[in-house]
Amino acid sequence: MNLETKWLEDFVALANTRSFSASARQRHVTQPAFSRRIRALEQAVDVTLVDRSTTPVGLTPEGQLFLVTARNLVEQLNESLSHLRGLSIANEALDIVAAHSLALSFYPPWISRLQQGLGELPTRLVAMNVGEAIHVLREGNCDLMLAYYDPFATMQLDAEVFPSFSIGKVNMLPVSLPDEHGKAKFSLQHDASIPYLSYTQGAFLGRSVRMLLKNDPLRMKLRTVYETAMAEGLKGMVLQGVGVAWIPDFCIREELKSGRLVRAGDPSWDIPLEIRLYRCSMVHKPGVERLWRQMMKLPRDFLQA
Repeated sequence: MNLETKWLEDFVALANTRSFSASARQRHVTQPAFSRRIRALEQAVDVTLVDRSTTPVGLTPEGQLFLVTARNLVEQLNESLSHLRGLSIANEALDIVAAHSLALSFYPPWISRLQQGLGELPTRLVAMNVGEAIHVLREGNCDLMLAYYDPFATMQLDAEVFPSFSIGKVNMLPVSLPDEHGKAKFSLQHDASIPYLSYTQGAFLGRSVRMLLKNDPLRMKLRTVYETAMAEGLKGMVLQGVGVAWIPDFCIREELKSGRLVRAGDPSWDIPLEIRLYRCSMVHKPGVERLWRQMMKLPRDFLQA
């Protein structure tokens, strides 16, 4: 197979812009020349990589898979050249994407604890919803993904291609503002309708709550008064006394300890969650490989937050 590096770089540029004209400008060539180079790449690998029937253009399933390899090869070549030129990559930051609640409340203490066992670990963290994070991981646009484990496999991540470490176990708790007696202002035990602060339809945590309530009569008593995709947003509304919400316990430890928030139901209403750190096994960035090897040597209980 005779491949030119510039073809791989062209393909990565096209995957980013989804436009032949924009990619051609980015690569400083004419659009016809750019199109010929993409065709040459497809002929070299003997697979159609680009779906030209859509606007903007998309990638075929084979193109999606090859994109990870192309990015990996281009990145490895650039890193190797940088090393040969005497540029150190030892302190290169790892790009991590994480669910919003994990980025805000879970990640800081966890990464601090991990660095106690591994030493300094430069990272760049971007918060996004779980669906976006999975897409970024699939396309090789991040090194690691921090997300809640999906026991119902709706995330559709192949464990062989996307291995993971379990790094935390938490509970989602139904919470409310306390009344003047320190009891829940809104309780799940009450017969009356309960103002409910809900996750939006596409939010991962919302699906967990819906699974809990699916066959329970309580769901008929919950009156949705507010929706958001973020746990921190629900927490803010609970603190305003607007209603009840299920929130991961690591987000509300201080509020529960101080009494600013209280449980709205007994532990039977808790939702257990597992947190995992994912990578793509097809990407071989030195920093990721090094981190993964080091984490495998640590005791499992050390990795748990």
